[in-house]
Amino acid sequence: MPPSPSKSKSSARIAAQLGGHRGEALAALFLRLKLYRVVERRYKTPVGEIDLIVERFGVTVFVEVKARSKAASEGETLEAVNQQRIVRAAQYWLARNPAKAETPLRFDVVFLTPGRWPRHLRNAFGSEGF
Repeated sequence: MPPSPSKSKSSARIAAQLGGHRGEALAALFLRLKLYRVVERRYKTPVGEIDLIVERFGVTVFVEVKARSKAASEGETLEAVNQQRIVRAAQYWLARNPAKAETPLRFDVVFLTPGRWPRHLRNAFGSEGF
């Protein structure tokens, strides 16, 4: 089958995408070391994507991974998180996994910066709408 006639991706876009995949893999490893079980990676829905869905001690956690090439203010980076997109995607996932809708839910962010340990921010934002 011939390649799609859609626009080709720029090398910068491809590099950013690969960096995102590496960051998500690193965050998954980091969370596994903290005894979380990875349920889904890069869960795509029509309303958005969730980087990681993990569980620990009966709590289902939706995780956004933020990888930055430079140390930036975590507050600024957290503001860049599209919280409503993640909440809508989580609602979509829960509709397809109704047994998990009865468990405690949480939204976390893992910050990644070169030369630093990953930083796990638990309860990074509220779960209004659940």
